[in-house]
Amino acid sequence: MSRRDQLGQIFRFALVGGVNTATFFGIYLLLHPWMPYFAAYSLAFVLAMVGSFFMNTYFTYRTRPTWKKFLLFPLTNVTNYVIQSAGLYALVTWAGMDTRIAPLVAAVVAIPFTFLLSRKILVPGAARAQEAQQAERGPSSRV
Repeated sequence: MSRRDQLGQIFRFALVGGVNTATFFGIYLLLHPWMPYFAAYSLAFVLAMVGSFFMNTYFTYRTRPTWKKFLLFPLTNVTNYVIQSAGLYALVTWAGMDTRIAPLVAAVVAIPFTFLLSRKILVPGAARAQEAQQAERGPSSRV
């Protein structure tokens, strides 16, 4: 994969992430008045994750969705969920941040982890192919 292709993938991931975050946040705000903030957060997270799967398969990584990928995709989001949940708890409990804003801040921290893990699931072998290309170019191209 060329550097241009990689940058395009990162750009598309960021775009999908923005749409997904807005979707998540909108659902969260709709649920927040009706249930405890953490329950609203969790339900919004699950619903947004389903949308994220389809946006990332079709648009970001330009691959075909399969049941296997769909079933594995939540595993990539476990790390995201743990990082965001810990961040949410810390921001609300220790930093006193408003429960309407804290999920958004926590989501930003998880972005790099989500990109790498979702790429590994949705584009199997992508990391190995990239390493092979770098090995062919030699050590000077790894800078």
